Amino acid sequence: MATTEHPPPSRLRNWMLEGLSDMGKHGGHTGPHAEPEAPHKGQRWWRVMCLTGVDYFSTLGYQPGIAALAAGLLSPIATIVLVIVTLAGALPVYRRVAEESPHGEGSIAMLERLLSFWQGKLFVLTLLGFAATDFLITITLSAADAATHLVENPHLTSALHGHQMLITLFLVALLGAVFLKGFLEAIGVAVALVGVYLSLNVVVVIVGFWHVVTAGHVVTDWSSALTAEHGNVFVMVGVALIVFPKLALGLSGFETGVAVMPHVQGDAGDTEEKPTGRIRGAKKLLTTAALIMSCFLIATSFITTLLIPENDFKTGGPANGRALAYLAHQYLGGAFGTVYDVSTIAILWFAGASAMAGLLNLMPRYLPRYGMAPHWARAVRPMVIVFTLVAFLVTWIFDANVDKQGGAYATGVLVLISSAAIAVTIAARKARQRKWTIGFGVIAAVFLYTTVVNVIERPDGVKIGACFIAGIILVSFLSRLARAFELRVTSVTLDPMAERFIRDMASRKMRFIANEPGHRDKAEYRDKIEQIKADNDMPEQEDFVFVEVTVTDPSEFEAGLTVRGEVLHERYRVLTLESASISNALAALLLHARDMTGCTPHIYFEWTEGNPFANFLRFFLFGQGEVAPVTREVLREAEPDRVRRPRVHTG
Repeated sequence: MATTEHPPPSRLRNWMLEGLSDMGKHGGHTGPHAEPEAPHKGQRWWRVMCLTGVDYFSTLGYQPGIAALAAGLLSPIATIVLVIVTLAGALPVYRRVAEESPHGEGSIAMLERLLSFWQGKLFVLTLLGFAATDFLITITLSAADAATHLVENPHLTSALHGHQMLITLFLVALLGAVFLKGFLEAIGVAVALVGVYLSLNVVVVIVGFWHVVTAGHVVTDWSSALTAEHGNVFVMVGVALIVFPKLALGLSGFETGVAVMPHVQGDAGDTEEKPTGRIRGAKKLLTTAALIMSCFLIATSFITTLLIPENDFKTGGPANGRALAYLAHQYLGGAFGTVYDVSTIAILWFAGASAMAGLLNLMPRYLPRYGMAPHWARAVRPMVIVFTLVAFLVTWIFDANVDKQGGAYATGVLVLISSAAIAVTIAARKARQRKWTIGFGVIAAVFLYTTVVNVIERPDGVKIGACFIAGIILVSFLSRLARAFELRVTSVTLDPMAERFIRDMASRKMRFIANEPGHRDKAEYRDKIEQIKADNDMPEQEDFVFVEVTVTDPSEFEAGLTVRGEVLHERYRVLTLESASISNALAALLLHARDMTGCTPHIYFEWTEGNPFANFLRFFLFGQGEVAPVTREVLREAEPDRVRRPRVHTG
């Protein structure tokens, strides 16, 4: 294919767009979570679990405090409800997702396969908006909580008090700078961070339980207050179910767990089509992470509720956003507390790195394939700048406050889990697995209810999600519009008959007739030739080959092109093509024929009746419309040299 010549790019442009040619290719990309092209052995599942854990386990930094604010004295019971939903709901769903998308595509890819045409693209763009909400709020919320741990450290509070916003923005900027430099997620770093962080939390939990046990009145005071406030156990459970949606942050991490699947070591006999060992390892990863987190959630919610005064959880209180760090300082001293703060800040910051990697992994997987991203969006560094600036804006809007961002984060998490539950329900139904269909259907209903309740109670999440969705759809369609006249065919393959037609014509003049197939009878082709000759005042002896394009899914942007040749009615030679766009397919065929034979091909059209603007919309949305001028425009963009450009004739 011909390419347009440009002036030599600047060094800055080269650096910004490094890796552009590798991004967004069909079936792969080069994001930080991307699967290497060459075969690799991968890592043991428990090591990859730590890569998921920097996102999942880091929520211990703020989850107990958020649970205490949401449920008060009921925090331990509400957390048990959360754990039940995690183990009986989210875990089975994502174990099935791991089976259905073992290459890290996740539930979005499962749902994408269920819908075609523009409704499928719009649905995926909507889910991408919520995924962007999830990952971006992970970055900003984690940075805000890391800043909280820094500011509230007894040794630093006097110096850093009032600078929460600046510290959060600095951490976000530092994250962006690391990715601009070139970030390769080191599983070894994640293993070290998770190992240290969980070990320190084990110490805090053991010490917390020791103080609960040694101070017996703490348990009796809590149970008495709980009974006085809620009456009986059934009321407590009912209230816990009502406040459960506010605790949904504890469900984060499952989508990341699926995204890192390509790094999991498989069996020796694994293939890309059937990676049985990788799927088994991913299931172990998801199950172990969920069990570890469930134990910590129950234990930490119990000790923080019993040992920390209720007012200390509120905004401005010493335990707000850092309940376990509060206990570490309170019962283990300033030195241990500072070490705990450092480990928490490190894992929260690395959770932001994991979320940024998820964003850079997700967008190139879909948007370039849809033609809904500018060229520069295929490169990592420009997207890092965009995401960092958006994270700055979100941090400013939410005042770098952990509690204020909880609703938006929970909405993103719940929408993704709900979509995953719906996807696996449909997959089980297609597989005619009646029991699994019913089970997953019930789980999907629970998560949909939780999502709706969370949206009603905390509309910030759906508002910011709607902003991301609107932004993604607007930019996507503007990009698709700007790139409408690109040569969007990645390859052209001719069958033997089609190749014979083209090489035979090369000995004379290569003349094609663009024909919209109708009945495909003898009269149709005879009348078409007579019309073309009359419109273009051509001699009788001219020889033609018909080209007929069938539009498949016009919402697709780029794909390979297969050309088949056939002889109809023992006389008329016809090339048949299937493509998302008639004009782009014809332009690609003409350029390929020119490059193959060295001759300049000619193609003949008749003008399309109708309003030019309406015809352009037909081309943009349905791949048809006014074919002749659009084919010429595609050729003009693809081949700047007029002498070498195939000729377009319209009569």
